[in-house]
Amino acid sequence: FSRAEYNAFWKCVQSAAFYLFVQFIKMLTIATCFPPVDESLAFVVKTEFLKNTVDILDLVGLHFVITRICGKTDLKYLVTALGWASAELVVTKFLPLWVGARGIEFDWKYIQMSLDSNVALVHHLSVAMLIWLRTRNDLSKSYIPLINVLLILCCYRPLILEVLVHAFGLGTWIHLLSRFLFTILVGLPTLQLYLSLPNNN
Repeated sequence: FSRAEYNAFWKCVQSAAFYLFVQFIKMLTIATCFPPVDESLAFVVKTEFLKNTVDILDLVGLHFVITRICGKTDLKYLVTALGWASAELVVTKFLPLWVGARGIEFDWKYIQMSLDSNVALVHHLSVAMLIWLRTRNDLSKSYIPLINVLLILCCYRPLILEVLVHAFGLGTWIHLLSRFLFTILVGLPTLQLYLSLPNNN
């Protein structure tokens, strides 16, 4: 083994950079293929379904990072997930947390954002592990349909949660709890699949 395979920090940075590239491609795709919709109109499931289909690019990007960038170690799913989740945190939540949470007034939304970041980290770890398991040759082929279903659920997670929010009028804390429960629903079977690998017995 070479020492370059274990340079995890640089691999996380590469994963984060590829996250930015994939998000740029997703934004271009959404801007090109989906015209802007008036926000005051009702929630349209078909349009949101098509927009969330673009999230398949995240799965393709994670697959590329796991198979091409992160070397040969068995922990490449972890390195990829940490880089991917860190980039998402910096891009979407870091500035509001840094600027808003330092204010004099306390607001619960910053606690929610922090908890949501932790849920997102576990979600990205589960997705990266599912993609890594999908590429393994020593995993039983009977698990492939389950992995595919879990990956599709992960891809359409925002749509599923938005439908729940609009159907039941969920508040922000319940929405956060539903994101947590959805992540657990995907994470526990993923962990069980990981433990079923021959070298983990």
